[in-house]
Amino acid sequence: MRILILSRSPALYSTSRLVLAARARGHVATVADPLDFHIVVSRGRPSMFLGSQVVPEADIIIPRIGASITNYGLAVVRQFDMMGVPVLNTSVAIARSRDKLRSIQLLTKKDIDVPKTVCARTPDSVELALSFVGGTPAIVKLQQGAQGIGTMIAETPQAVTSLLETLWAMGQDIILQEYIAESKGRDYRAIVVGGRVIAAMRRQAKKGEFRSNLHRGGHGVAVELDRRYRIAAIAATKVMGLEVAGVDMLEAKTGPKILEINSSPGLEGIERASGIDVAGAIIEQAEKYAERRKQRNGRPGTRDSVMEDERRPRRLRAQGEAAKETAAEPRAAPRTRTPRAR
Repeated sequence: MRILILSRSPALYSTSRLVLAARARGHVATVADPLDFHIVVSRGRPSMFLGSQVVPEADIIIPRIGASITNYGLAVVRQFDMMGVPVLNTSVAIARSRDKLRSIQLLTKKDIDVPKTVCARTPDSVELALSFVGGTPAIVKLQQGAQGIGTMIAETPQAVTSLLETLWAMGQDIILQEYIAESKGRDYRAIVVGGRVIAAMRRQAKKGEFRSNLHRGGHGVAVELDRRYRIAAIAATKVMGLEVAGVDMLEAKTGPKILEINSSPGLEGIERASGIDVAGAIIEQAEKYAERRKQRNGRPGTRDSVMEDERRPRRLRAQGEAAKETAAEPRAAPRTRTPRAR
């Protein structure tokens, strides 16, 4: 199988591990920087070039789209999807998980627990927003961010107001979130592949830091997740429509609270902590996914379930409006039949 991995650099740990795992299973693995692609949009013939060359044929794409190139990276992933090439994590699924407010809205719609979250946009609304999340300390987050970047803690109402006004002045969209005190700077990271939790670890923030991300000095220890946490992680991944995901969960008194869902989870920390070949599991899922797509191609009525789920409310509204219009139209008088002369 020919596997194309979208990544900024083949030297990155996660990328190199995927390449090695693919080759170990007899596949041809190639790495390409998403920013090196030229997207060609024309009627009925979507195509792409890698530099000046036509993109080499691939049986499946594995995207590793970083937060810094989200928009263009998603455009590249979307183009592959339009060209009919299977993509392990579609552009819609990645976009869902990358937008923190959007992902939380979708999770709560499916009754999955998250920290109380408020989206505010004016200085006058800060006091009310804080009351919704239980006051300070409170977490302030950029709607787009990864590895703890753009996540801050504010200890006082004045600090919250100052942070929000600064971020709004920079044109940033933010969310305000309750601080789960009992988590004490720790959380769980679960790696979900193909609807199964294949590895998990508990992360503990370093002293003086509330973010437990390993990139920020946190420490990870392998754990066997409680059933409630496994179910929550799998359900959250399913809502996003992701085949591969890293799910971060807080340990609250009421049970697991989904904190964030990462469509391109780092493999170094989880593989070293757990000793599990996560890269190999991802390649195995890529094989299954490519085969499933191959068998499904050509069948009438097959649609992407994630895209279909997003279209459904709009389609139902349109149907409802059409029904109202039909009901409002005056009914034609019943036709009478004139008896034939014998």
